[in-house]
Amino acid sequence: MKKFAFYCLLVAYLTSCTSNQKDTPQITINVSLSETLSSQKLDGRMLLMLSTNNDNEPRFQIGEGLNNQLIFGQNVDALEANQNVLFDETIFGFPLSSLQDLKPGEYYIQALLHVYETFNLETGHTVKLPMDNGEGQQWNRSPGNLYSTPQKITITSEGIKNVQISLDKIIPEIEQPEDTEWIKHIKFKSEKLSKFWGRDMYLGAHVLLPKGFEDHPEANYPLMIFHGHFPTDFGGFRTTPPDKEMKPEYSERFDLDGYNIIQQQEAYDFYKRWNEPDFPRFIIIEIQHPTPYYDDSYAVNSANQGPYGDAITYELIPHIEKEFRGIGKGWSRFLYGGSTGGWEALAVQVKYPDEYNGCFAACPDPIDFQAYCLTNIYEDINAYYYESEHKQLEVPAHRDYLGNISSTVKESNHLELVLGDNSRSGGQWDIWEATYSPQNNEGYPTRIWDKYTGEINHEVANFWKENYDLKHILERDWDKLGEKLKGKIHIYCGDMDNYYLNNAVYLMEDFLESTTDPYYDGEIEYGDRAEHCWNGDPENPNAISRLRYNSMYVPKIMKRIAQSAPKGADLTSWRYK
Repeated sequence: MKKFAFYCLLVAYLTSCTSNQKDTPQITINVSLSETLSSQKLDGRMLLMLSTNNDNEPRFQIGEGLNNQLIFGQNVDALEANQNVLFDETIFGFPLSSLQDLKPGEYYIQALLHVYETFNLETGHTVKLPMDNGEGQQWNRSPGNLYSTPQKITITSEGIKNVQISLDKIIPEIEQPEDTEWIKHIKFKSEKLSKFWGRDMYLGAHVLLPKGFEDHPEANYPLMIFHGHFPTDFGGFRTTPPDKEMKPEYSERFDLDGYNIIQQQEAYDFYKRWNEPDFPRFIIIEIQHPTPYYDDSYAVNSANQGPYGDAITYELIPHIEKEFRGIGKGWSRFLYGGSTGGWEALAVQVKYPDEYNGCFAACPDPIDFQAYCLTNIYEDINAYYYESEHKQLEVPAHRDYLGNISSTVKESNHLELVLGDNSRSGGQWDIWEATYSPQNNEGYPTRIWDKYTGEINHEVANFWKENYDLKHILERDWDKLGEKLKGKIHIYCGDMDNYYLNNAVYLMEDFLESTTDPYYDGEIEYGDRAEHCWNGDPENPNAISRLRYNSMYVPKIMKRIAQSAPKGADLTSWRYK
């Protein structure tokens, strides 16, 4: 009887296996290069995207939010025209991990090759990375990337086989902005970066000149440095009123109708303030420093990205000050920015305490890695799951001001893993890795955690701590830095920051407010129920205050100059009407 029962179970199991194999859809898709577009062998990341709607090309519908669409990716090396790249159930994807998991239905499908170039680094490593091509490291918009015309396919319960996709289009070059009376554009070759990367590397800047610049050759000006993501031109400055023919557009982020018109009005209002008789005459610059890893270098020296901190501070900024009559002294330079730019403003002030006279860091990326968003990289074992004996709960990555969660840390990292291995996705978690980590044996960033499982490497975490954990560095070195940074640190963050960045600010505040030798004598403020990226304005909503970066800190900067400028400093040549 027992043998018969076992036989029945075995038959049932084998029948189930056969049935499952039969029911599993078989999906194979081939992607190739059109010989009319490329006669060269290409390296890169081949991406396959599918969307259930035709609202936009699939390449513009990829993300980690609730309404984003599907993507799969794999590396290609020395790919030739008409050579097929096979996508099947073995290729990792997001948010579905395998093509086998696709539901039957109609899909719009598109492929794109994110092209890699070869770099022979000063360290002796040879790496393949995507060079920025003037777009700020956006894989779906990067000039030179090849992509296909979207096509419609139908997947049945049996799947679909041997779909053929040809990359028949190339993303064109981006037109560069032209100089105007007010805004000048700088492209500057960095010797330091060129040496590290083994090829010519450039920094850029958009320079906003003060009123009367040409009429006052005797004047020398303080410098305001706005850090942040790659700017295509100087933002938030407009010499004419909003376009009368512009159709109002709704901003889902801020739940505002006509936000495009509001933006133009704010830019025009800033132009008018810039010209007021009592407005201080400054130079403001927005820096372009994309790297092969991201749209922005994080403005510090890095094992994987090279000496961007030194290149910006000791090469680019002196060059701009010389060309546009900057005062060129540490007391006359100020840093500000939000999010990435907020971290940079604080980090640069900490790393170069004598070269700058104050930072205004809004919603900064994690400034204490005990609160690396919701992960403590020093004590936690896994970044994707809370520690628990009997349940598995994922760590959130994004929330709204009411706490509603739309993505997790695991999801964010798995999307990046699809977009590129070896920290090459161009995503947020990967750029932190590329900035803070040591190089591995192949010349790429060492993972802070296993990208698939989330298991944390605490040896790498300790490297991060000693080199880039800003609160730890201040705590460790306050006896050397405290006097130099007194009065220079200003931090602002919403207490419902979408990425939980306020948690690290709390820890920084605890340290700074409890340290009295010397007291930091700065400012840390929080916005009630304010999301990312609250910047210290208690009177206006985030939608408005984020458009006023270039003017909102000026009164505090003027106060700082009056308090700290050395004897004999030029406080008058730039104060004309």
